[in-house]
Amino acid sequence: MACINSTGEINDMARKILAAITQPASLEQVALLSGTPLYRIRSGVRELLQAGLVEQKDQLYLATAAGFAAHSKPVSNNPAASPAK
Repeated sequence: MACINSTGEINDMARKILAAITQPASLEQVALLSGTPLYRIRSGVRELLQAGLVEQKDQLYLATAAGFAAHSKPVSNNPAASPAK
């Protein structure tokens, strides 16, 4: 499941991850804070890292300024912008 759709909008999973890393956190901490299984966090954080929405220092992760902006952007009501399920 992709965290970012074809129009560049983030989904609910990405929002949970970004909300959990307003302070530096390990993947395990992100899983606990977001209530999401660790395997989903690993893949989501990997995608958010590639998109520049998260940065890594040692084993800790933090949302970037772009990540904070993406998280605070209103959710689109356009069904065409939603990722396929």
